[in-house]
Parts: sequence; structure tokens; C-alpha cells
Amino acid sequence: MNIQSFIQNYREAFGTYASLPISFYYSDTPLAETEKINGCFFKGLHSVREGNPISLNAEVIGCGGGKFYTGFSELPEHVPGFVSTKERYKQTPEMVLEFIKLIDVRRTDKKYLNFIRIDQLDSFDNMEGLLFFATPDILSGLCTWACFDNNDTDAVTSLFGSGCSNIISTAVQENRMNGHRTFLGLFDPSVRPYVGANELSFVIPYCRFKTMYETMKSCCLFDTHAWEKVKGRINSEKGC
Repeated sequence: MNIQSFIQNYREAFGTYASLPISFYYSDTPLAETEKINGCFFKGLHSVREGNPISLNAEVIGCGGGKFYTGFSELPEHVPGFVSTKERYKQTPEMVLEFIKLIDVRRTDKKYLNFIRIDQLDSFDNMEGLLFFATPDILSGLCTWACFDNNDTDAVTSLFGSGCSNIISTAVQENRMNGHRTFLGLFDPSVRPYVGANELSFVIPYCRFKTMYETMKSCCLFDTHAWEKVKGRINSEKGC
């Protein structure tokens, strides 16, 4: 898979106003020296979107849940109660634990989790997935692409959870299973202040991207009347 070919295809499909996706992967050496991020580490992804990679570990991530969902620590004891009684995202602490069991978070044996915009990436190899920050029009194209060769009802999946669980934990689990799902996310009110008001996330795990890379130019994103109208709106002054 060639990165420059994918970028060229992505630009042709979505236009110049669609921001390039971010690759995330684990390693034993950091891509960049990164200062501690207090609270939600999504604050640091603004810098990545502007072209500045970051490398996270347990010391850089200031949020206990963020450390857990990225695989750098065990689950802090207070998290189930906090999510249920303070944030009120789940009815009971037991439901929080049930959700965590569902996504099967495991400790990583790597030292860093790196985020880098794909135009600065050397290779797609060893990545966990691609993260897109997408408006509804862009999501329309991404979801249609994901369903082009996949009729399964979970081809595009949304599991409510923290931003980091939506993006990192789900992709890591999917890669372990060599699965076929892609993921909509960033519905968590706690992460919403750190992303655009008109944006959600779309994650393609690496195991699925290997196939979607090959199907991109065959799907509706190229040479169809309906998508050309949507693409025009994405790239209009109003759409951007």
C-alpha cells in the first residue's frame, strides 16, 4: 500500500477541504517529545492535525481513563463509579464494567502510542488504524465506502464510550480479531469540547483498511453524480 497514492485518491475523492486522516500506532521509541496533557489527551490531537506528531505514554496522559483505554495502565478503581454516578453515562457501575469487558482492553507491551498525519507517515505497516475527523458529508462518503464490499450489519459500528475507547480500544481489539468493522465515535460529551461542533470520528482499523485501500476507487467516491454533488458542497465556501 502506497501512502502517496492513497493521499492522491483521498484528495480526488473528498477534495482539499477534507482534512487528512491521522495514523496511530504503538512503538518502543517516540516519534516526538510530548509534554504532559492534563485531562483529555484529545487536546493534543489539534497539534497532530496541524502536522505535529505526538507520542503518548502513561506519563504524558493525564487522564486515568485515557491511560487505561490506551493500554498503559490497569483500570483505576474509581472509574466505574465516576462514569456512572458523576458523569451519568451509564446507569450503574456494573454496566460500565460490562462495557469494558465487551471491548476487551488489554495492556500494551509497547512504550508509546504515536499519532501522526498520514502525509508525514513512512509506511502503513504496523499501524492500529486511521482516524478521520469528519463532517456529516464526509461521513457519508466514508460510511458508503466501508459498506461497498460489506453487507454485514456491523460494517459501520458505534459503541458509546470515551473518545479514547471509541478510537484506540476498538481498533486494537478489531485488529486482534482480524475483523471487518469500522467505527463511528466522539459522541461522549466529555470529549466534545476538544473537537469541532460539526465533527465526529471515523476509524478504520488496519485489518479493514488493507481491503478498503483496494476498493476505494471502485466505490461511489469516484465518477458518480450523487457523490459529485456532495463533494461540491464539502469544498464550497459554505461547506468548509
